[in-house]
Amino acid sequence: MTSVVARDRIRAPQRPGDVIFSTATVVAGSLILAVLAAVAGFLLIQSLPAFVAAPADFSGGFTNFWAYVWPLAFGTLWSALLAMIIAIPLAIGIALFISHYAPRRIAQGLGYVIDLLAAVPSVVFGLWGIGVLAPLVQPFYANLVDWFGWFPLFAGPVSGTGRTILTVAIVLAVMVLPIITALCREIFLQTPVLYEEASLALGATRWEMISMAVLPFGRSGIISASMLGLGRALGETMAVAMVLSPSPTVLFQLLTSQNPTTIAANIALNFPEAHGVGVNILLATGLVLFVITLGVNMIARYIINRRKAFSGAN
Repeated sequence: MTSVVARDRIRAPQRPGDVIFSTATVVAGSLILAVLAAVAGFLLIQSLPAFVAAPADFSGGFTNFWAYVWPLAFGTLWSALLAMIIAIPLAIGIALFISHYAPRRIAQGLGYVIDLLAAVPSVVFGLWGIGVLAPLVQPFYANLVDWFGWFPLFAGPVSGTGRTILTVAIVLAVMVLPIITALCREIFLQTPVLYEEASLALGATRWEMISMAVLPFGRSGIISASMLGLGRALGETMAVAMVLSPSPTVLFQLLTSQNPTTIAANIALNFPEAHGVGVNILLATGLVLFVITLGVNMIARYIINRRKAFSGAN
């Protein structure tokens, strides 16, 4: 009779396919880390001259790099935050409609449309924002200023073109909507049928079943999908550069003609004409965007790991 120790020593023979596959996965994972480290190192080395640049090297009358990059960082975070406030509730609602409310044929067709929307180039969204959205919402912006001008976010004077930070946020929300919706839809479809049937058997309505079973099960996935969408919003370039009328200021007003720009849009607009230390300054702002994106993803990972124990999946 084979002893327990002898059985523990018995191992399956290593097949060539297993060795090749495991080696390829290790190499691929290491390559990602190497590329990330190389990008971070390149940005850091190229950014060093910007940190000690003279005031004359900065456009707009800024005295140092941090005064120059602060309005850009603010515009990046502010526009992305507004976009996520608009996109996340819509994405969750659309995903729930596809997964739990719509008939199968309608759900399949709507799912295909959502997936195709994610493949639309950002320049098309920029053209749509300039030619369609901005003129369409400008009268509504004027009414908002008339009705709610006492509230700081809607204080005037209103932009005559509609090309404001709120318009950019709407464009970004439309751009990130397919990403969040597609992921949330797949997460909601993975909810164990036993959970749903048990809730309905106890007399819960469909919405009560969703709130008690589906949403708790997919909480971590919703956060992950939102962070992927946020990464797209933080790094978007062309749509913001085409729609926004930027100014190097920190403003919370949503409807005025003066609007803070983003780091990515500022790099895209100024890099072709930059030279000397100006190139290093733009690369340094790219480093700041890199750090912001990395920090946001680390915070999201911390939240997901913290909430995992409370998820219905566990």
